[in-house]
Amino acid sequence: MRISVLDQSIATAGQPQGAAIRNTLELAKHCDTLGYHRFWVSEHHNHPTIVGTAPEILIAAIASNTPRIRVGSAGVMLPHYSPLKVAEQFRVLDALAPGRIDLGLGRAPGSDGRTAFALNPMANERPAQFPNDVQDLIAWVHGEPLAEGHPFGMIEAMPKGDTAPEMWILGSSFYGAQAAALFGLPYSFAWFFTNGQGGKQAIQIYRDQYKPSARHPKPNAGICVWALAAETEEEARYHYASRARWQLFRDRGVYLPLESPEDALAHDYSPADQARLDELQRTAMIGTGPQVAALIRELADDLGIDELAIVTWTQDEGARRKSYELLAKEFDLSGKAGDGGKQVHVAAE
Repeated sequence: MRISVLDQSIATAGQPQGAAIRNTLELAKHCDTLGYHRFWVSEHHNHPTIVGTAPEILIAAIASNTPRIRVGSAGVMLPHYSPLKVAEQFRVLDALAPGRIDLGLGRAPGSDGRTAFALNPMANERPAQFPNDVQDLIAWVHGEPLAEGHPFGMIEAMPKGDTAPEMWILGSSFYGAQAAALFGLPYSFAWFFTNGQGGKQAIQIYRDQYKPSARHPKPNAGICVWALAAETEEEARYHYASRARWQLFRDRGVYLPLESPEDALAHDYSPADQARLDELQRTAMIGTGPQVAALIRELADDLGIDELAIVTWTQDEGARRKSYELLAKEFDLSGKAGDGGKQVHVAAE
């Protein structure tokens, strides 16, 4: 099973937001040496916690500072942009790191409605154009002709090259699964975003409706899960307290920087809040390396997938890196750290 990383550039209390971007770059270099297959970065806007707003820029920095790992977007929110411009951006990225770039696409805004309009005044209309935009983007990315009679048929995305980004459709609903199946593209379900709700059905829809393509004759389904490993269960639960408190407030529509575990545990919670925190602890993928790896394998086996990405939030950057180290050991990724990026072939929002 291919194991990858999704990073969302999380703002932490008491630190400038720019530190989150720099932490993403350092984590990517760390995960490259550990042997992870892909490192994907997300796109969100006007979000006080998730401050990665420009994946195309961050991908360039990561690709230029890593020798092996595949680097990509999870994803580019296509309704904000012209397909031609996205194709050009990722053709440039592929020129910087030939054969190592992934272009994950999403239809969701990655923001609130007002922000979506600030990004694109046609925000109401563009999501309906998603299938057409994906079709155009596939052609431009791969240097292929657009549909016959297309008004932009004479336009090409530069720079050309012998390689091209690997395109994915990402989502947390059945729509993304159907779009990926229609175009014969790999698909990743944002399991961490929905807590798995609808994930198994979405993957089955993808497989049932899949139309083989020249580049992907068989379906390739993956998921992205939230997980945190530590040397002991107690330590894992301690660091998870930051994420649990964030989720408690997220349920109320309040988005805050990630607090330290000490601050998160020091709050005087109501019985209802404490019950919610206890529920989050019970259902989260947290524990020792072997415990978390066992949960991941069980889920992957149940879904029949061989692509999985892991997203981890901790206020302590050292604890986050340690989590990826422990899981890399459990999945025996060390042998892949020197493969020179030869593996050609997970999300979410």
